[in-house]
Parts: sequence; structure tokens; C-alpha cells
Amino acid sequence: MTPVDSLLVSLVRARRSHGANAVVTGAGSGIGRAFAVELAARGGHVVCADIDPERAAETAEMISATGGRAVAQFCDVSVLDDVVKLADVAVTEFGGPPTLVVNNAGVGIGGRPVGEIGMDDWNWALGINLWGVIHGCETFAPLIRAAGQGGVINVASAAGFAAAPMMGPYNVGKAGVMSLSETLSAEMSGTRVAVTVLCPTFVKTNVARDGRITDDGRGLADWLMEKTGHSPESVAAATLDANDLGRLYVVPQIDATVVWHLKRHLPAPYTWGAGLLNRLLPGERVGTEPEVVAATRTR
Repeated sequence: MTPVDSLLVSLVRARRSHGANAVVTGAGSGIGRAFAVELAARGGHVVCADIDPERAAETAEMISATGGRAVAQFCDVSVLDDVVKLADVAVTEFGGPPTLVVNNAGVGIGGRPVGEIGMDDWNWALGINLWGVIHGCETFAPLIRAAGQGGVINVASAAGFAAAPMMGPYNVGKAGVMSLSETLSAEMSGTRVAVTVLCPTFVKTNVARDGRITDDGRGLADWLMEKTGHSPESVAAATLDANDLGRLYVVPQIDATVVWHLKRHLPAPYTWGAGLLNRLLPGERVGTEPEVVAATRTR
């Protein structure tokens, strides 16, 4: 965040992230945990949701140990009934509707070209990465409207606009989250509800270590995370500040910003270059039978 942004955050009246009644999915680790801890540090009351109840409880306990207010709740975001139950738990916990929702839970998947992915992997990835966010927005948007003000933060990825080869289901899901966020932002225009979509590249989380990733893929991911990855804490804080300012897009890294502009201003050369880079990099290629690259359900 630039010094100008920091000044604006200090002056802005609609500081949605401060004292929020917040729900965070995928709060058991990584970016989700960073969002939950940061929201509590800003005086918020947080429901920490995760498919792994032990990790959710760890996050809630971390917050409580520092004097914050938090509870843990199991939630598989791909199951609508779980998300509806999460909303009911939040309303009971807060004594009213939530004022900020962070749809963060997701999975990583890649390593096979379109045509060799298989419908099971398409359905699994999109069920979490896209339908999970749809479930969150459909369930919580009416509650936040009823609250009269607040925010929605959807965690997408630079993959949503980068469209890198061998990552079809992941790219499609994240592109859908971006489009959903843009649509919801337009629908909330003129209200006191702000919608923000986070589009990072590499963030230093446990995705590579927890995932079923080939040796080549894990090595490259670890190297990129080490060299270019931002901390989840800095990404979460910057995204909350952006939502306070009413900003739609958060593209926190330089490499993501470069890709953003290349894709929009030079789309044909960008696509050609992405394909060439894919052929030059070591590892599995079209026509092989690589192991699926799949991460856990929280970032």
C-alpha cells in the first residue's frame, strides 16, 4: 500500500474492517487465518470457518489468547446447506447480521491440459473455488444489505486473468470469482456495501507443502513463493484497507500487475508467450499423464 493509500485509510469514514462482525471461510490457515487475525486486531468479532475444524479452532484460540473475540465453525463451502448453517451461526453469535464476509476458502489444481483433466477434477475444483464463493455471496449478500453497510471480499487469483496453461479448472474458477465480484459490486453501487476481489500471485502459505504436487511443480512453486511471495498478513491487511476505501480490485504484487496490463493491452502476444513458456519449462506437457496438482481447501 502506498503512502497515499495509507493516508486515505486513516481519513476515510467508512472503515468497514474496524469493529466488524466478520465471517471468514478457509480461516484455518494461510490468507484466511491472516484475515481473521487482522479483523480481530481491528476490534472485530470473527466467525472462523474451515473444512478442518481443528485448524478453525486453532485460529479462534489464537485470537482469543490476545483478547479478541472469535469462534470456530465447520463449513464445506461446496455444500450450500453448510454455508446457510454458517450464516445462521454468525447471526446468532453476533446478535444480528454480519457486516463483513471474506469468501476465501479454495483449492489449487493443475498439471493436466484441457481434454485430459476429467470431469471429477473439474467438478471438485469448481465446486469449491467457484460454487463456494457463489454460495457465500448468495447467502450473505442479503444479510449485509439488511445490515445497511459493510463489505464483501472474494479471494480470486491472478490466474483469473493470466490463464496460464495446464491450470484450466483453477483459471476458470478464479475468472468466475472475478466476474461475480464485478457483478455484485455493480449491484451494490450506491449503497454502503463495498465489494473487493483479491487477485494475488504467490503468497507464502502451506499450499505447496500440503498439496499433491509433482516434484517439478513443488520445486517451482516453493522457489516462486520464496522469491516473489508476499506474507499472508500483508496481503490480508492491504485487502481490508482497500475494502475500507471502496476499491474493487486488489492486485498486490508487481508480477501480477505486469501480467494484468500485458493481458489487456497485448492479448495475442501474451497468449503466444504463455504457450511458449509452458513448452520451455521443465515438467509434464500435453499428452502426458501427470499427477494432479491439488492443494488443501484453505490457502
